[in-house]
Parts: sequence; structure tokens; C-alpha cells
Amino acid sequence: MITKEATELAPAPAHETPELPRPVKRRRAWDEVPRWHIYLPLSIYLVFTLIPFYWILLFALRPAGSTSLVPWPITFDHFEKVWTERAFGTYFENSVYVGLATLVMTTLVALAGGYALARFDFKVKNAFMLALLCSQFVPGALLLVPLFEIFAELKMINSLGSVIIAETVFQLPLSMILISNFIKNVPYSLEEAAWVDGCNRLTAFRIVVLPLLRPGLIAVGSFAFVHSWNHFLFALMFLNNQDKQTIPVGLNTLMSADSVDLGALAAGGIIAAVPVVIVFAFIQKWLITGFSAGAVKG
Repeated sequence: MITKEATELAPAPAHETPELPRPVKRRRAWDEVPRWHIYLPLSIYLVFTLIPFYWILLFALRPAGSTSLVPWPITFDHFEKVWTERAFGTYFENSVYVGLATLVMTTLVALAGGYALARFDFKVKNAFMLALLCSQFVPGALLLVPLFEIFAELKMINSLGSVIIAETVFQLPLSMILISNFIKNVPYSLEEAAWVDGCNRLTAFRIVVLPLLRPGLIAVGSFAFVHSWNHFLFALMFLNNQDKQTIPVGLNTLMSADSVDLGALAAGGIIAAVPVVIVFAFIQKWLITGFSAGAVKG
């Protein structure tokens, strides 16, 4: 006869599996927030962000003298005016030249300096890093007088080379810090393995380390290009002739003390913004990866 105690102590049949405790879903703070509390502020922010862009498109595409809130009929007279009569074609070429040259020089110098900071130890390394960080608090306006005197001695005033050098100097501290932190995330053992295989330091860097630095190089290069493309102060101070000016200075010439040609100014602003938007649309993945990886020490 089977007792009640024996029944309770008997093992469960093989076909019956014990039920596992269900995981308790952790409640987060924002799970209890109504959706409209999130969507309403974001919608308001989006409206205030998009209205200026729509306003620029409105003035650039509608006919002169029109007060319509819809750009119809659409006209491209303002674009033709700024591109031909206001010499924006020349400004565009100069800006592209300055931006690409600044990109190349900043990337190359930052790559060499960042590698030295990441892989070598020297006595003044900490002081040098501190100087790089402190230089970020110096506004570009304070560099105008010493740079102007240097370029005047070198006979480089009214030359695009002066703007390229000034932009490179201004971009180097942050670029070197980002590149050095990015190189620190690359294991040093990879270079050592290349040395064992017979590579020298330069070859090992080119074959092993450089391909892994692509996101960081794209981030640094794009940041240098965009900053030099939009920077107004250096081009205004170091360039005198109209055929040497860049787009930011060209936009300033569309405004006078008596009147402002809003249509031409809006068209010039779109011409200045479209290349940067296209560049960021293609490199945004690499840009986010590069800045996030270069901002954290591995």
C-alpha cells in the first residue's frame, strides 16, 4: 500500500518537466510615461528646426518680390544670379580647394602625431597632452595677429595657402587627441606580430594599423573639411582679392548696410550647405563610429 508520504517523495514522471520560473520583466522609468509626453516635445523641436530650412528654400525658389508662403512658380533666377553675377562659382572652387587641402594636411599630421602620442613615451608627453587640451579653450580670434605677422613675413597674405595653414593649425590639437586615442584601441600585439614576420615599423603601421583606423581618419578628415568650409574669420583676414575669397566671405558680400538681397542670400546659403549635407549623408556611419571610438581610451 502506497502511503501519502511516499507519493509526495516519489520523483516526477520522466515526461513531466518542472516549470521554470518566468523571468520578471524589469520596468523602466520611461515605460510609464505616456507616449504623447515624448512625441509632443520632439514634434515641437522638429518644427522649430525645419522652419528655418523651409524659409531659406522659400526665398531661394520663389520669384523676387513675391510674398507667397508657397514657392510657386518655382524659379532658379537667384541661383543663376549668385553663381554668375556674384562670382559664387569662384568662391565654390576656392572653398573646395581649401577644404580638401586642410583635410589632407590635418589628417597626415594628426596621424603622425597621434601615433607618437599613442605608442611612444617621452618626458614631456603629459605636458604636451595638457597643452593640446588647453589649446581648445583658445578662440581663433586670438590667433589672428600672430598668424597675420607670420604670413606677412612669408609673403603669404592674399594666398589660399595662408588660410590652409591657419585652418590646419587650428584643427590639429583635437585631431591629434582623437587619432591617438583611436590608435590606443588597436592592440600593440598586432604590430609586434608584424615585426616578427620581418616588417619594419612603417610597414607594420601601413599594413596592420592603418586599415583599422579608417573610421577615425574619416571622422577627423570630415571634421576638418566642414570646419574649413564654414570658417569665416581666417578667409576674411588673410584674403583681399575677390577671386581668392571663399563661400562664407562671399555670403557676407550679399549683405550691405542699406539692403539685403534675401533671395540671393538664401540661394547662396543653399549652395554652401548642399555639399556638406551630401558628404555627411555618405559618411555618417563612419563619423559616429570614429568619434565614439576616439573619445574613449581603450
